[in-house]
Amino acid sequence: MGQRQRLPERTAANRLVVVVRAARAEDYPPVLDTMVEAGVRSVELTLTTPGTFEALPGLLERYGDTADIGVGTVTRPDEVDAAADRRAHYLVTPVSDPAVVDRALERGIPIVPGGLTPTELGSTWVRGVPAVKVFPAGQVGPGYLKDLRGPFPDLQAIPSGGVDLESARAWLAAGAAAISVGGPLLGDALRGGDRAALAERTRRFVEVCVEGGAA
Repeated sequence: MGQRQRLPERTAANRLVVVVRAARAEDYPPVLDTMVEAGVRSVELTLTTPGTFEALPGLLERYGDTADIGVGTVTRPDEVDAAADRRAHYLVTPVSDPAVVDRALERGIPIVPGGLTPTELGSTWVRGVPAVKVFPAGQVGPGYLKDLRGPFPDLQAIPSGGVDLESARAWLAAGAAAISVGGPLLGDALRGGDRAALAERTRRFVEVCVEGGAA
């Protein structure tokens, strides 16, 4: 293993990654405008959203000076290349695939690989990634992180899937590097929902994550 990667600075500092899974890439900007204004500093744009790669350069130009823009649901090495070529700030995967992780390490782009079992999470952590994604986190709960740190005392974990505001506090108090959240923060925003309500939900999550789970 070479030198361990680091999470992008704004992602590490704010401890909140918002996963935006839209019906189409054209839906990103209005929602990102609201969230970034309300304090979000890290956004994961998923490849299950058609047009994400095509939209990425423009989104980086629009938001990249204020927020880290990552690409998620990366499952193949060629997707790593496409994201790196377009200068995404980081990558997220839902799986523990050494080929995908190693390509990201070769390209010098931080990657957060997903997994649930100790074997899955440990196998990618030792390769030098900055953090691993516990997914789906709602199936295990914050106490799982303490158990993982027995064999992996330095493990940096980001829970994803089933994380709401209450469990975000618990995960951060348990030592999570950050939390990854989608629906509980976004609500109906991608379906034309109230932007003021989105801004309020965003501010609550930002406050909790910057405090790091403090009461």
